[in-house]
Amino acid sequence: MEWSGFDVAAMQRAIELARGGEGHVEPNPMVGAVVAAAGKILGSGLHQRFGGPHAEVEALLAAGAAARGATLYVTLEPCCHHGKTPPCTEAVVAAGIARVVVAARDPFAAVNGGGIAALRAAGIAVEVGLCEREATRLTAPFRKLVTTRKPWVIAKWAMSLDGRMATATGESRWISSPESRALVHRLRGRVDAIVVGIGTALADDPLLTARLDDGTAPRRQPLRIVLDSQARLPLESRLVQTAREQPLLVATGPAAPPARREALAAAGCEIWVAPVSDPGDRLDLLLEELGRRQSTNILVEGGSGVLGSLLDRGAADEVWAFIAQKIIGGEAAPAPVGGRGIAGMADAAGLEIEEVSRPGGDLFVRGLVLKAILPSARAS
Repeated sequence: MEWSGFDVAAMQRAIELARGGEGHVEPNPMVGAVVAAAGKILGSGLHQRFGGPHAEVEALLAAGAAARGATLYVTLEPCCHHGKTPPCTEAVVAAGIARVVVAARDPFAAVNGGGIAALRAAGIAVEVGLCEREATRLTAPFRKLVTTRKPWVIAKWAMSLDGRMATATGESRWISSPESRALVHRLRGRVDAIVVGIGTALADDPLLTARLDDGTAPRRQPLRIVLDSQARLPLESRLVQTAREQPLLVATGPAAPPARREALAAAGCEIWVAPVSDPGDRLDLLLEELGRRQSTNILVEGGSGVLGSLLDRGAADEVWAFIAQKIIGGEAAPAPVGGRGIAGMADAAGLEIEEVSRPGGDLFVRGLVLKAILPSARAS
């Protein structure tokens, strides 16, 4: 299929629009749409919030009567089922659209080619695959949730130039710059949950909330999760003290003392008990539980053991790494990723780097763990 330069520009505009829904639309996908004719954009829209109108409907409303005979560019296959909103395919047909260009198919079982088929059955010309790679990446967390029933997992750490996340005494504030920390808070403000281990909770006494440097409210405040097999989280910790204001889930194991679980629950914490003793197995079960809760994106911030277990099991999809212009040294100073590790270099996890920048002088590297790149993205 060959597309014109205007086709590409219109779809790129739709992709740009779609990103505006990040943090607002989940567990739905981010979607953007543009209506155009004769080289001119007549209307555009995006899915702005979960439960709200879909991008196609917004773009069609913006175009009005001019949509008749025009082309609709949309980043994801229009839905053909009744959910929180009516089928978008019906709106497209009713508007008199003559041609639809779809970037990527929707893997959701109730759609998955059905939207394209419905449009073609109505006599509309449908073309698929323009900017497919970009659109597939845009919806990767949604695709993982609907195909595996698990959330997209972002592993984040900050470390010194020599690969230490703290000094030998455990001090870690602050390795990264204020600008790097501001980036992390913006990330927190769009994910469904933040996960840390009990070691991090005890050492840092964090709040794990999203706090934006410009004073605006974050798009969402994430569920805070502490992996705490023995329910050791202190009642006087800032996490527990704020549990009634901001939800806190303490994920424990079967050996956690009932009295400790009850005390944390009485303080406002949600207690989730995994029926297995192995930490890695508990992490797997937690991801399944978060998938059942329709969590789309989760952020794992450490510590070393949790990040190591995550990577040992191939459960991370994306990495955010901040490398400071500092050298800490010390054999006892911890590295950011523990766990079993690998036996040979051939087994090392690879990244597809998506961004490299210098916030506050740090080196920031963001990339996809290679197994997380979806087949349709590779093929386009």
